[in-house]
Amino acid sequence: MGLRDFFDTGDTGDGTVARGLCSVCKGAHRLCGKDRCPLMVKFYSRQRTLPLIDSRDLEGSSPPAVFVGRHGYPKVDIGPLLPPDHGDTSVMDKPEMWVGRSIDEIVDMRFRLVRGKYRIDATDFRKSGRIVDDVQELALAARPVDVEASFSQRPTGRIILDDEVQPFGPSARMESMTVGNGRFERNLERSFYDTDMRATDAVLEAYRRGTLISEIQKAFSVGTMGVGKRRRFVPTRWSITAVDDMIGKDLLRTTRFNETIDDFRLYRWEMLDNRWCILMMPCTWRFELIEAWYPNTTWNPMGKTVDIISDCEFFDGRTEYAHIGGCYYASRMAVNELLISEGRTAGVVIMREAHPGYIMPVGVWNVRENVRAALKTRPMHFDTLDAAWTEIESTMEIRRETWIRNSGVLRDWLVQRRIEDYY
Repeated sequence: MGLRDFFDTGDTGDGTVARGLCSVCKGAHRLCGKDRCPLMVKFYSRQRTLPLIDSRDLEGSSPPAVFVGRHGYPKVDIGPLLPPDHGDTSVMDKPEMWVGRSIDEIVDMRFRLVRGKYRIDATDFRKSGRIVDDVQELALAARPVDVEASFSQRPTGRIILDDEVQPFGPSARMESMTVGNGRFERNLERSFYDTDMRATDAVLEAYRRGTLISEIQKAFSVGTMGVGKRRRFVPTRWSITAVDDMIGKDLLRTTRFNETIDDFRLYRWEMLDNRWCILMMPCTWRFELIEAWYPNTTWNPMGKTVDIISDCEFFDGRTEYAHIGGCYYASRMAVNELLISEGRTAGVVIMREAHPGYIMPVGVWNVRENVRAALKTRPMHFDTLDAAWTEIESTMEIRRETWIRNSGVLRDWLVQRRIEDYY
């Protein structure tokens, strides 16, 4: 059993390269230009897990973790993510704890999670039986829960990676599952039993009371929030962005009208071969995320030049979904957490360079948690934007002219006259 049994080696956008090149390279000659072969990283992690799941039955301690698919919606696959391990596995599904870990650590940890699949109607899930109840109880659990699952065949299949969701391992259609006793997370339990509370209110209340965003996203995805019969299962990919967007918009209702910061600030950060510069400007609310993907990175595997994509909004917000996707809403939420804590507002531009060491996507959490981490560092302060650019260019490889050319917020700052210009 070799690489082709596990992964699609075509140009799929998941960090692999053109068809045929891998079979010539065989992971040894670096023909794609990457520092390490992403197929081999995934393969060796999978090989460590395979002997433990070579059966149609699996038992272990779920972190707890669940997954709701999106293909064929509203008919979707739901089920637990279950490792062949017992004990405290909570770190496996708690991205708030992953900052500082390497790609290899994250991949090895996540690929141990086997996905059980059970088909339901997301809009009418109550008729789907006990498995639905078990999945909901698992998503609400505060700590790891022992789970036993029986599959129709041994878990196999290609490992799918996605820039929105955390990676996970092989999967199989599930015939039955048994969930041990577990205590519900108290805030999520409250909204589960309150069938008169709107889903948005449930998300915001849990967040304000200190529930982790990753826990809220799980509960939101399995139909435990919302008014009565309007509850729905929501694909995991959609629930991640929805929760980030709800929380971010709620914070923004306050921060948008706060006093502006007094000077230019710059936060710098580097993790997983991603470089971050977060520039805050003393003006009313505006926000932009600019991503630069270098050749031989996840979303620019065969490119010869740097691919740059950006999305922005000004004081009144945006009405269209951001082209960048969930990363936009995750980073906007993280920025507003800082601004709400300071009682201020600002114009914010996040510049991200993804370099070749970022060989595979690991999920939106990478943006949310690393922006949060960057904003916990001590910022540099400047009187002018020009002074800030000197430090930005000492951190990033891309020059200021390129950032400005690809930015709506920075171009607006340079050409739009403001009232203070007349004093």
